[in-house]
Amino acid sequence: MVGGWGEKVKAKIHVTLKPGILDPQGKAIEQALATLGYSSASNVRMGKYLELDLNEKDKVKAEVEVKAMCEKLLANTIIEEYRYELV
Repeated sequence: MVGGWGEKVKAKIHVTLKPGILDPQGKAIEQALATLGYSSASNVRMGKYLELDLNEKDKVKAEVEVKAMCEKLLANTIIEEYRYELV
């Protein structure tokens, strides 16, 4: 077993819009917060958080798989960036 991993690996993935990309959802949330009296909130950005389990013992293979998932489906890499953590 490479890296001492168990039977499953949990991937925690964060996908956010790249800086400079217009975020209408974030703007709507910012305006709603101001309406509720939270006027100190600004530059709100909306993103996605995903968790998934991988049946993979090899850390390197797990990282390759998660990166491929993000590149092919989970993130639109033209306008979004992603980061992940394997635990």
